[in-house]
Amino acid sequence: MKKVHLLLLAVVIGSMSAFTIINTHITTIGDGYKVDDLATDFSLKNIDDNMVSLSDFKEAKGFIVIFTCNTCPVSVANEDRILALDKKYKSLGYPVIAINPNNPAIQPGDSFMLMKIRAKEKGFTFPYLFDDGQKIFPQYGASATPHVYILQKEKEGLRVKYIGGIDNSSRNPANVKTKYVENAVEALLIGKEVEVKYTRAIGCSIKV
Repeated sequence: MKKVHLLLLAVVIGSMSAFTIINTHITTIGDGYKVDDLATDFSLKNIDDNMVSLSDFKEAKGFIVIFTCNTCPVSVANEDRILALDKKYKSLGYPVIAINPNNPAIQPGDSFMLMKIRAKEKGFTFPYLFDDGQKIFPQYGASATPHVYILQKEKEGLRVKYIGGIDNSSRNPANVKTKYVENAVEALLIGKEVEVKYTRAIGCSIKV
């Protein structure tokens, strides 16, 4: 009987521990901005060692904020697409702002030094910022790399207009049929509502 009680106690403790881990994950990463929320500005270190804020971009109409990293295969598969987005929309007022949310103590390949190397190798044309202390990605509610947030400048502030993936094919660009980010930005540029406001961001979990 004593053994049975001990076994039941172990099961209960194990179940409580599992619930705590899951609940913490949801609280930390699941909460965040929703479409139509106002996003606060931030100040993060760029790969050129300068601090960058969204308020620095005086002429911008909005931003394509993308949480991405060096090490996730899905992020790597999307690097050319991210470059293409910046090339197409920066001059139209929607520059890409990339942010690495991973903790380099957990994922050494995402250190600030290696961010610099990767950006140089790929010829990044956009800021690649380090979320030091991992304070910004939970505000947004980012849960994967890559994870996109399109912001539009309004009188009240930076309004979230779209949250999700870049397109419908997370890995293979040859299979892209719907370009979610491009469709959203094109709508904003002509003063229309974004039709698809949410999609699932498919990628690697953020390393905390």
